[in-house]
Amino acid sequence: MTHNTGITPKFQPEITPPLEELEAQERHLVFSRFTFEDAWALGSLLVDLARERHAPVAIDIHRAGQQLFHAALPGSTPDNDAWIARKRRVVERYGSASYLVGARFRAKGTTFEDSSRLDPDEYAAHGGSFPITVDGVGVVGSVTVSGLPQLQDHRLVVEALEEFLKR
Repeated sequence: MTHNTGITPKFQPEITPPLEELEAQERHLVFSRFTFEDAWALGSLLVDLARERHAPVAIDIHRAGQQLFHAALPGSTPDNDAWIARKRRVVERYGSASYLVGARFRAKGTTFEDSSRLDPDEYAAHGGSFPITVDGVGVVGSVTVSGLPQLQDHRLVVEALEEFLKR
């Protein structure tokens, strides 16, 4: 085992999952309905998961333009709320997870920032915002986490959705 003796810790950057895997998440994580009570339960589940991990995140759930849930955990900052808004706008515009949108641009050999023609101060195709899709209706909102590296934000949301939808 090698040890890093420098000031900056070494890490292995996480590799973007295949587009097929990300797209399959969206196909499978679909609600039969999504109510105010569902927003509270899903948001509370995310808070519990984040607290277990001491994750310094902010959590947001929107439906039809209305904020139904918001929580800011210790270590999060107002900047996380700005990231939430930017990632949520990507879901609203594209109807797909913010991480998947960014991955699709990277798969084409470009970036969202370079090729989307959207203001990066308003839109961020970074992981952490996932569409709330209702079967037979389509995308009705989003659930968003900000505060971790983008793939970890994405995975936290997916984990919570998987657990919630099993209930």
